[in-house]
Amino acid sequence: MVELKRRPYKKELSEHVVECHHVTREADGLRYIEMRVLNLSKGGIYTEELTNLEACIVVMTGKIDVTVGEESFKQIGNRQDVFDRVPTDSVYVSSGKTFDIMTNEDARVLIAYAPSNKSLPTALIKASDNTVEHRGKYQNKRTVHNIMDDQSPISDKLIVVEVYTDSGNWSSYPPHKHDQNNLPHESFLEETYYHEMTPKHGFVFQRVYTDDRSLDETMTVEHENVVLVPKGYHPVSVPDGYDGYYLNIMAGPIKKWQFHNDKDHEWILSRD
Repeated sequence: MVELKRRPYKKELSEHVVECHHVTREADGLRYIEMRVLNLSKGGIYTEELTNLEACIVVMTGKIDVTVGEESFKQIGNRQDVFDRVPTDSVYVSSGKTFDIMTNEDARVLIAYAPSNKSLPTALIKASDNTVEHRGKYQNKRTVHNIMDDQSPISDKLIVVEVYTDSGNWSSYPPHKHDQNNLPHESFLEETYYHEMTPKHGFVFQRVYTDDRSLDETMTVEHENVVLVPKGYHPVSVPDGYDGYYLNIMAGPIKKWQFHNDKDHEWILSRD
C-alpha cells in the first residue's frame, strides 16, 4: 500500500527555486494526477517542458511572471498568504508546450498535472474568474474557490479548487467518494489535498476509507502536508482554534465530478 500522507521537504532545483513536494504517477501509485509545489525567491526561474501532461500553475502566494511560447503573463498573483481568503491567479498550459516561471519576490506555486495529449489554448485564469461557493451549515461550513471545475472548457482532464474550512468545522463532509466509472451515478476521479492551516503549528484530521474497509486510514495532517486519495471517502476535520485550507486536484478518465455519499452519514444533509 502506498503511503497516503506526504510531508514537505526542501530540494534546491536551481538558485532561488526550492521544491517542497513532487507527486508522480510512477512513484506514488496514481494514474491521473501529478503535482509539484515550489518556493521561489527573488531572481528565481523555473522551466518545464510538458510532453504527455497538461498543467495548471496556481500562484498560491506572491507574484510571478509566466511565459508560454509567445504569450507572457506579468505580475500575476493576488495574495501574500492563502488565509487572505481571496481567490488567486492561475495559468493553464496544455501538453506539448514549455513554460517559464520567474519572480522578483518570494512566491509559492503549486503546479497540478494530468495526463493529456490534447493541444488547448494557454489561458490566464484570473482571480476574478474564480467562482466562489459557500457550502454546508452548522459545523459543516466551508468556502470554495473554483479555479477550474468540471464544467470548465479550459482543461482536458484537470479540476482544481481551493477550500477554506473554519475552526471547529468539517469539510468534504458528509463523507463522499468518486471512485467508480459509473456515470451518470458516479465518476472516477483521483484526488490530492495540499493542506495549510493557521496558526501554522496546528493540524487537521483526514480519513480515507472504502466501504469494505480494505483501505481505512486516519491521518494527523500538519501544515503543508499532502494527502493522496486514490479511492474511497475522504472527510476532513478542523479542530477548534485553527482554520484549514486545502487545494484539491482531481482528474480521471472523464472530467466529471459526480460523487456518492456514504449512506450511513448522508442523513445530515436533511437536517433542519
